[in-house]
Amino acid sequence: MKFDLIAFDADDTLWHNERLYRMGRERFRLMLAKYQVADPSDSRLDEIEIRNLPYYGYGVMSFVLSLIESGIELTGGRFSSADVQALIELGKEMLDADVQLFEHAVETLARLAEAYPLMLITKGEPNNQLAKVARSGIAQFFRHVEIVPDKKTNTYAAILERLNVAVERFLMVGNSMRSDILPVLELGGWAVYIPHELTWAHEQIEPPEGCCQRMFELKNLGELPGLLERLIP
Repeated sequence: MKFDLIAFDADDTLWHNERLYRMGRERFRLMLAKYQVADPSDSRLDEIEIRNLPYYGYGVMSFVLSLIESGIELTGGRFSSADVQALIELGKEMLDADVQLFEHAVETLARLAEAYPLMLITKGEPNNQLAKVARSGIAQFFRHVEIVPDKKTNTYAAILERLNVAVERFLMVGNSMRSDILPVLELGGWAVYIPHELTWAHEQIEPPEGCCQRMFELKNLGELPGLLERLIP
C-alpha cells in the first residue's frame, strides 16, 4: 500500500500538551482549598469541560472558561474576582509555554517528508495552534496544516475531498482513539495509534471489535518509518 498522504495529530502526538492542563488543574485545586469545598475529582472537571465543548470548542481558552465556571459552581458563587484573574493569567501562561517535541519527532518527520506528502490536522483555537506550529521548528515538513473545531468522520472526508486524496490511500497518526483513529477507520482509511499516558479521558475510547485491520499501534514515533517500510515493500 502506497499512501498519497500521511497526516499527524499535533498535541500529545508530536509535542507535549496534556501536562499543561494537568498543571492547570492542580493550580485550580489549590485555589479551591481556601473555600473549604470538596476537592473536585477529575471526572467532575471533565464533565464540566465536556459540557462546554459545543460552546467553546477545544483549547486553552475553553479550558480556562470551564475552570472559571467550575470555580463559581463549586463554591456556590463565592469564587473571587482575584481568582478569576489568576485563571486568566494561567491561560496566558499556557498559551506562551514552550513547545516541547516528543523524542523522535524531528527525525521521523524529516525522513518521511522525503517520501510522502505530510499534513498536520489538529483541533483547538486556530491562533494558538498556528503559533505552536510556528514555534515548534517542524512546520517545514508539512505541505498542509488544518486547524479544525473537531475531528469526526465528515471532517476527514471534507479534507480528503478538497485535496483529492482517496481515503484508502490516507494514513492518520495520533494518540487519540476518539479523534485520530476511529473516524479515519470508519471512513475507510488507515491509522497508526501511538498512545500517550496523559491523554485526556474524553479522548480515550475502546475500539469496536473488528475495526482494526487497518490500524497499527506503536510505542513511539521512532517506530513509524519501520512500519511503513514493512507495509510498502
